[in-house]
Amino acid sequence: MATITYSCRRMLNSPRFRLSRRFSTPSFNPRRVVVTGMGMVTPLGNGVETTWKRLIEGNCGVRGISPDDLKMGSFDEETKLRTFEQLSSKVAAVVPCGEGPGEFSEKLWLNSKEHRSMAKFIVYALSAADEALKDAKWEPIEEEQRERTGVSIGGGIGSITDILDASQMICDKRVRRLSPFFIPRILINMASGHVSMKYGFQGPNHAAVTACATGAHSIGDATRMIQFGDADVMVAGGTESSIDALSIAGFCKSRALTSKYNANPLEASRPFDSARDGFVIGEGSGVLVLEELEHAKQRGAKIYAEIRGYGMSGDAHHITQPPTTGKGAILAMTRALKQSGLHPNQVDYVNAHATSTPLGDAVEATAIKTLFGEHAASGALAFSSTKGAIGHLLGAAGAVEAIFTILAIHKGIAPLTLNLATPDPVFKDGFKPLTSSQEMPISVAMSNSFGFGGTNACLLFSTLS
Repeated sequence: MATITYSCRRMLNSPRFRLSRRFSTPSFNPRRVVVTGMGMVTPLGNGVETTWKRLIEGNCGVRGISPDDLKMGSFDEETKLRTFEQLSSKVAAVVPCGEGPGEFSEKLWLNSKEHRSMAKFIVYALSAADEALKDAKWEPIEEEQRERTGVSIGGGIGSITDILDASQMICDKRVRRLSPFFIPRILINMASGHVSMKYGFQGPNHAAVTACATGAHSIGDATRMIQFGDADVMVAGGTESSIDALSIAGFCKSRALTSKYNANPLEASRPFDSARDGFVIGEGSGVLVLEELEHAKQRGAKIYAEIRGYGMSGDAHHITQPPTTGKGAILAMTRALKQSGLHPNQVDYVNAHATSTPLGDAVEATAIKTLFGEHAASGALAFSSTKGAIGHLLGAAGAVEAIFTILAIHKGIAPLTLNLATPDPVFKDGFKPLTSSQEMPISVAMSNSFGFGGTNACLLFSTLS
């Protein structure tokens, strides 16, 4: 052993090795990444234009649910009703389905033979990706272009409905009726997989699973793949469809969902409000087309914004509750700013994660006030939580809210916080969320996403300079 150690030491100290080590360390100059396409499916409607218009106008996508919304296909009506009656929360932010304007067409996406292997969270991602790619006008035909295009779409939970139904089949000794598509329908990475297969994208194929920070992590990870040269274009975002009996029951048992507003669904999701008592579960998908700057310029692509920073952190504190100091959130925001080279005073708007939970909202408000200081206290920093209008989309939340943040820059409008009647006592002086959409010049904007397990992500966007 001593001989091996001595030999290794001689090799490491040799002039030849020191020379090769010096020249083998590559210098890294990250490539700039911009947003050239956007697509979404949300409780406010299908598509970016529909969702944004309804958001700014103050519409709400939350409604009361019924036993039929619980997706218990293999259970009898009596079991469905009994299950529904036991749920403390009976509101949800459901994607409006139908063939009307702004509605998600189940007929188009779910009724064909090829979609038997796809759960709804996968189909939502396909729909959002289709809109984003058309918006970006990126439909590569050449093999090299497809090899340089990747996909990074994550989800928080996957298809709990399929798992519930399959387990019931086993209990009823009907294993033979289990679908051969059961596993492909529940795997989170199949959203990325199906998008990749549909368009022939052979670049990185990635799927983050980080609870409610998934969408933001997926976009941030995709950004770094472009920065490091793994791809020139990435289709990135998050997706979720978990409005089902088991998911709602689980969140109810953890006391995370609202239960006070079952009779008034439109008022149920109320970020930063003193009367909040939990979040409203939602569904949908948000997808961006990210592109290396020069690649986008060369093909004359429309550029919405540039991704300037991506900050991450861990609370290392509790499985669901953040530390009261907001340190994890502060670290994520600080790291995003440091990467960008921008000062906190240069941020014009923050799209807060604020889900409408008593502790989480107050902690994030404290973190924002701590980091931005006088810039926030003076009222110069605009911030809001768009979850008042769409509920909490779990794994899709970070991606959908990133799109809202980009649109705030692109349109020059900071969206409102719905249902904010009496702000939490943490807000004083000029430091308070927007209660109406505000037209204003926005050059730099931030989007926060925090998840169970203490995982935090922050994305920082700016106009192209």
